[in-house]
Amino acid sequence: MNKKLQATKYIISDVLSSMIAWSLFFIFRKTSIESGSFEDINAVFADNNFYYGLLIIPLFWITLYYVQGYYQNTYKKSRLKDFFQTFFTCFFGVIFIFFALLLDDKVTTYKNYYLSFFILFSLHFVLTYLPRLILTTIKVHNVHKHKIHFPTIIVGDGEKAIKIYNELQNEEISSGKKIIGYVNKNGEQNNVSDLKCLGSISQLTQLIEKYSIEEIIIALEKEEENEIYDIICLSGQEVELKIPADRKDFLIGNIKTNAIFNTPLITITQGLMAPWQQILKRLFDIFISIIAITILSPVYLITAIIVYSTSKGPIFYKQERIGYKGKPFYMHKFRSMYIDAESNGPMLSSGDKDPRITPFGRFMRKVRLDEIPQFYNVLKGTMSIVGPRPERQFFIDKIVLQAPEYRLLHRVKPGITSWGQVKYGYAETVDEMVERLKYDLIYLENLSLTTDIKILFYTIIIIIQGRGK
Repeated sequence: MNKKLQATKYIISDVLSSMIAWSLFFIFRKTSIESGSFEDINAVFADNNFYYGLLIIPLFWITLYYVQGYYQNTYKKSRLKDFFQTFFTCFFGVIFIFFALLLDDKVTTYKNYYLSFFILFSLHFVLTYLPRLILTTIKVHNVHKHKIHFPTIIVGDGEKAIKIYNELQNEEISSGKKIIGYVNKNGEQNNVSDLKCLGSISQLTQLIEKYSIEEIIIALEKEEENEIYDIICLSGQEVELKIPADRKDFLIGNIKTNAIFNTPLITITQGLMAPWQQILKRLFDIFISIIAITILSPVYLITAIIVYSTSKGPIFYKQERIGYKGKPFYMHKFRSMYIDAESNGPMLSSGDKDPRITPFGRFMRKVRLDEIPQFYNVLKGTMSIVGPRPERQFFIDKIVLQAPEYRLLHRVKPGITSWGQVKYGYAETVDEMVERLKYDLIYLENLSLTTDIKILFYTIIIIIQGRGK
């Protein structure tokens, strides 16, 4: 199953469709709207706007489809859903093209505007959707014929896991799932039919990469359900997570399964941001980081000189933190503590009275000056401008004993600033870190570019007022 090849087929189809639709529309406009005739068809190809359109129009459509996320998960497209998605995207895309490129046309009557819009929309929609329908139908046919499989892992080894495995094996209408094996808490082989134990839940990230896993079915027993937080963060946003539905789920309402013919499985929504927002968020991070590093370069230099001259030790220090999908990375800061401040083991800051912090370090923390080297982490892609603050594994182990949902924060990249940092500030104990967690979970539930901008705005106010703790 070649995802890139399948996505390329859709891209090529969309490029050719947009070029043909534009060509036919341009001929129609020249011969009907502008009172030309088919006898002087050469006049169409003598117009430079025709060739500009062949270059710009396909680029516009491909960009629109890409930021919309159309070329993601091309093997899991539904024909009906694809119809409505294509229809509405074409409708609003044509409106944009019409107002950007065609509204200034000289016409004898306003009816020609409506006619032009209808012709362009009809041509583009039909020529775009029909090839897509063919590609999607071929894909569905291949799934049902077992030519395309979705590698799947079952999490759990109890009765629920065995039941799910047997149901999937006995389905008459194939959902395309190919069960690779199962994982459990301890990674030991148990008696789960003829299914192979691939390892423990903690190894999920490596197993997903090794077997190119597309779906994970969570079939844990009641006493194991806390592990679901680890599964969500370790799987990332690319893998589809599903859980078996029971009668109570349907009675409560607002529950939908993916297919009425197969084993009832509920999909856990993984996409925290729409694809176009994810792209813009990354571009926003890069743009802000470059601007910040450029503008703050004198501040970097002055701060480095003061840190070096006021206390012995290196100017910068790096510390291992846990980031996206629970992967460790090195976070960089200006040194605000004396050297060997944690010779007796990891400790949380105890505020202004903390003897480990240098006098200038206290000032840096108040105005968040010690954090600015992290723009380098943002450029590398290990951090974002806005996101939950990363912690050390030592403290994460303590936090999850009280609040296992902390592991959900690893679904996104950590940030230089966060809603928890804005609303709560620095935490001096594990209990305070747990208390601050609720703000970061609220951030996850309301994740958007607008939310990021608001948090960044509040952070700037805190820095100006010197209210950092």
